[in-house]
Amino acid sequence: MDILELKKIATSIRRDIIEMIYNAKSGHPGGSLSCTDILVALFHCKMNLEKDIRGNRIDRFVLSKGHCAPAYYAVLSSKGFIPHEDLNTLRKVNSYLEGHPSNKINGVDVSSGSLGQGLSVANGMALAKKLNNEIGKIYCLLGDGEIEEGQIWEACMTASKYKLNNVVAFLDYNGLQIDGNILDVKGVDNLKEKFESFGWNVQEIDGHDFAQILEALDNTDKSIKPNMIIAKTIKGKGVSFMENNASWHGKAPNDEEYNIAIKELSK
Repeated sequence: MDILELKKIATSIRRDIIEMIYNAKSGHPGGSLSCTDILVALFHCKMNLEKDIRGNRIDRFVLSKGHCAPAYYAVLSSKGFIPHEDLNTLRKVNSYLEGHPSNKINGVDVSSGSLGQGLSVANGMALAKKLNNEIGKIYCLLGDGEIEEGQIWEACMTASKYKLNNVVAFLDYNGLQIDGNILDVKGVDNLKEKFESFGWNVQEIDGHDFAQILEALDNTDKSIKPNMIIAKTIKGKGVSFMENNASWHGKAPNDEEYNIAIKELSK
């Protein structure tokens, strides 16, 4: 699939995200929009979604920043796991599309939402593959505010100890969290050096450049260490008034804002 087609898919996914959150009247647009390109590259180009003899997908995915479920659901819908018409039931009473992913949903490997836990889960799944001599990788998406959680760093030590080179973690590094700039909240910086000191293979990329995302993913195939891809992104990517604006971490657009956003994503 060429880059232009990937960009078209990503724009369509972003429109779905805005539609879902607008109809739900709640949700998390900022981080969902920032991680869209990463998810599109993973699910449309890299991941092997076929099932193994145990009935599990060969490559599996953990959305550790579970509040960005709208992006996840929209990408799963684009791959045929979720009917597109169901997306606008997000967060509605009796809908199976809850505010955070549940493994009851077709295509979702792991229930998530409690920040800081996803990388540990990914480690367990990756270690099981090693012990069972199974092929495939575990991909995990982390938020940059999330890595203020101590469990993330315990998981980094564990992955290094067990040489889990079949773990590929993306850090959605948009620089903002619900309380503002991550550097102001807890000073999370020098990340490449930090992850390398924990024994990881680390790459830094533009998280909205498909060529860089795909090259970084291909590089992980040669790694003998756990893999961390630090993807510099823009919170609210694609919607001008949401971009780099922490206030759009967790709220829905009103009618006027919705119309502006959809217009911008339809150009």
